[in-house]
Amino acid sequence: MNPSKLLTLTCFLLICAVIPKFSIAEERPNFLWIMSEDNSKHYLKMFDDAGAETPNIQKLADHGLTFRRAFSNAPVCSVARTTLITSVYAPRLGTQFHRRIKVATMPNDWKMFPAYLRAAGYYTTNHTKKDYNANETDDVWDNSSPKAHWQNRPAGSSFFHVQTYADSHESSLHFRQTWVDNPDNITDPSTIQLAPYHPDTPLFRLTYARYHDRIKTIDQKVGKLIEQLTEEGQLENTFVVYFGDHGGVLPRGKGYANESGLHVPLVIRVPEKWKHLTPFDLGSSTNGFVEFVDFGPTMLKLAGVDVPTHMDGTPFLGKGVSANDIDARDETLGYADRMDEKYDLVRTLRRGKWKYIRNYQAIYPDGHQNNYRYINLAWSQWRELSKAGKLNETQNAFFKAKPAEQLFDISIDPHETKNLAAQPEHRTKLLEMRSSLVRRLKDMPDLSFFPESHLVQEALDTPIAFGQEHKAQIARLIDTADLALEPVESVATKISAALASNDRFERYWALMTCSVHGENARQFAATAKQLVANDEDLLVRLRAAEFLGQIKEMDPVPTIRQIVANSNSSTVNLIALQTLVHFKDGDFDYDTSIDTSTVKHFDEQVFRRIGYLDGLSQSQIKKRMREIAQKRKKKRKSKQ
Repeated sequence: MNPSKLLTLTCFLLICAVIPKFSIAEERPNFLWIMSEDNSKHYLKMFDDAGAETPNIQKLADHGLTFRRAFSNAPVCSVARTTLITSVYAPRLGTQFHRRIKVATMPNDWKMFPAYLRAAGYYTTNHTKKDYNANETDDVWDNSSPKAHWQNRPAGSSFFHVQTYADSHESSLHFRQTWVDNPDNITDPSTIQLAPYHPDTPLFRLTYARYHDRIKTIDQKVGKLIEQLTEEGQLENTFVVYFGDHGGVLPRGKGYANESGLHVPLVIRVPEKWKHLTPFDLGSSTNGFVEFVDFGPTMLKLAGVDVPTHMDGTPFLGKGVSANDIDARDETLGYADRMDEKYDLVRTLRRGKWKYIRNYQAIYPDGHQNNYRYINLAWSQWRELSKAGKLNETQNAFFKAKPAEQLFDISIDPHETKNLAAQPEHRTKLLEMRSSLVRRLKDMPDLSFFPESHLVQEALDTPIAFGQEHKAQIARLIDTADLALEPVESVATKISAALASNDRFERYWALMTCSVHGENARQFAATAKQLVANDEDLLVRLRAAEFLGQIKEMDPVPTIRQIVANSNSSTVNLIALQTLVHFKDGDFDYDTSIDTSTVKHFDEQVFRRIGYLDGLSQSQIKKRMREIAQKRKKKRKSKQ
């Protein structure tokens, strides 16, 4: 072949190699996620009559889809965002605790979902919050930083961009009394509709009004971002997805597995070029349920990328997904575990109009101290009004022990204030929902039935494998915990057997069951005293002391002090100090003070607890942490 023909053939082959690549990219839609922090659907008028006007978000809905039943699986940032990015339920992966003590490691062949888009040629960017509780590999983002933007993509590339706006974050409500005395809010507090569980005070109305202003600011930023997309000629090639990253942020929102903590706004603007990938007419809405584990698989489906089998979610848009498929979806799972220094273990199942809540550590009130929450003046006022006896029963429930299980009809009780669990006419529905939740937790399996300290030490390097290896044990622990749901006399033999079990975690849960039963479980006090004195496991001793303290059979504080002094784990200490705070805040007469110098292992969360017990401010807590750390550092150097 002569040089001229060879050159022509070479050029032709190069063009053939390049053209398919760019044509494939052009045939893929872009994705723009717009997340506003800490706001449930209750604060947007387009979802709730009590919300603020959001005209720019409404414009997205007018040219797309409104999902009226969209749910975060968790009511707090790190857990919700990790669920989003992994498409895996957090209690299965070990990512359910906020703030993480240890990052959970995903199996080597698992990726966060943007990595699959990136491998398919997408330019993936994040501006800028991540807050993941799982290990992030280098292949997830092309850029995740304050400078990340889809505009920086290579020519011809489709993009996936995440934009987070923090204007609605709970810190926006951490104003001081000086602002209360001279507020600059735009929303008129007199127009506010309060949730029935909140006291109607000027401060609460002012706090709501300020939050409505924050939502309006978010809406303005959404409008400006859409203007950028329009100016670049990319609007009609881009799915724009707006949603809240979980609920909040007024008291009993963020951090709580109620609708106010989990039910988020979701609007998807559908581009003209790609409207064939949705079965609905533009401007439609659906009551079909979607949850955060579904978001990643949906983006992959829309992009024509195979959804990995390890993901828990199911696509709700894309080729082959029908309107009937979406409308028929009617179930979502929720979970709330440790939030900062405050432990809880709550699982929820919503199916249609019914909401079932299982409070596995029901002795702890929702209003249990959490330092960051109580910076909010409305939170503090709410608690003071409770102490003063100035709240009605609905408003005061937040500061009382929770029922072990709750059942709500959301269609007539959207704020979850009327628990139907004990009503005979709803017994069949209660048992149906209970059974469904238990089956889901066992199938998962849910790692939270081991204390976090055990997961940190034994599980989080290989959480999926650990869960499968201990699946049968987790099922037994769930059954032990559920002994709290039956009358003591009908399960006394099973409780006794669990208290005597060789499995320390069965003993642990049997004692929590006793605490939930309270006085009705007094027959187990003698056994609990033996466990306090002799059990080899510090947390079993803790739960035994907690039960005895709960029924006022024994002062639990000396045991708790001893546990903290002997523990080699800051996580064990954090769990123990939760119990001490419970006795400080509850209707008990124990001296809950603690000598800081006896605490050998601590982190910031532990010191938040100690600071609260000692009556310190957050700045004083941090100062004391630095002082102790410096002293210990000097001591180590002197020994060397």
